Amino acid sequence: MSAFTVTATDGAARAGILHTAHGDVPTPAFMPVGTKGTVKGVDPEELRTLGAAIVLGNTYHLHFRPGEELIAELGGLHAFMAWDGPILTDSGGFQIFSLRDTLLASDDDGVTFRSVYDGNAERFTPELAARIQTQLGSDIAMCLDICPPAGVPRPELEEAVRRTTLWAQRQRDLPRAPGQLRFAITQGGLDLELRARSSEELVPLNFDGYAIGGLSVGEHRAPMFEATVHAASFLPHDKARYFMGIGDPEGVIEVIARGVDMFDCVLPTRTARTGSALTWEGRLNLRNAQFARDPRPLDEHCACPACTRHSRAYIRHLVNQQEILGLRLLSLHNLRFLIDLVGQARQAIERGAFESFRADALTRLET
Repeated sequence: MSAFTVTATDGAARAGILHTAHGDVPTPAFMPVGTKGTVKGVDPEELRTLGAAIVLGNTYHLHFRPGEELIAELGGLHAFMAWDGPILTDSGGFQIFSLRDTLLASDDDGVTFRSVYDGNAERFTPELAARIQTQLGSDIAMCLDICPPAGVPRPELEEAVRRTTLWAQRQRDLPRAPGQLRFAITQGGLDLELRARSSEELVPLNFDGYAIGGLSVGEHRAPMFEATVHAASFLPHDKARYFMGIGDPEGVIEVIARGVDMFDCVLPTRTARTGSALTWEGRLNLRNAQFARDPRPLDEHCACPACTRHSRAYIRHLVNQQEILGLRLLSLHNLRFLIDLVGQARQAIERGAFESFRADALTRLET
């Protein structure tokens, strides 16, 4: 059986089901980020209650702390973090190449860099990234790729595309954990010709799914969405498409409109830790004095623990007093808000009303 089934389309937008060893994931799907084996401040049971179907872990960080051997010894990443649903693990490529001041050397064999933990020189190869993820036992393992920042010269983008394809070829048939899927990552920045080249090189390798990488790294929104459309147009209809690193409500809606099935971002929990809530009124900065006596919930239509039990005034008090509960409640709310938003998008696609949903949602979010 294919790892992905398209169940409905509305224009370019798609609803589907991603089939994994630890259960099916309805798509479009937002993946909360559990970089180090935890979504910051949120218990796995709370994630389930919020409606999360799949979470993300990071190969780079888990490799260095506590190490894939220890995690494997304790039953794999699912057992280690007490999450029995699907897990996607990033390859570590984004961490390596985004921390450019730690990068020492990159060649066709792999990449050498300084660890952010102790400064020691370390080396990742495509084979090592695959082996780490096999030991972690994730449901979806991402290929090691090269993710250059926005604005680099075209020759650097060309080299990233070439080497990303080379590394994907080496990872395609390496050993996997039982039932583990492997996704390739397309590159090319905002260069449409390179985007096409990357997809055309990777699609014949017949991976289980494909990510659109190298976007949402500092470029302007309009060309980013144009590159998304172009990249998606070269990817197979019957394979999952994953936009890496987008999580603001407007951005999520826009990439769904362009045929993307999966996305992840630290934004909901990171925004919460700054004292802000995602709502249909836009972002609310709960540190603001205007909420000091506000008896309303963060969002009238949200069923998260913060909104069903507490007022804006109370949450503002917790945030301003640096009480951990305030940041936890905001994290729960922001995750639920995005998960609900994506669920509403799916329902709109299924009934053939996505464009009206999109227009209404974007108008409301702009207020």
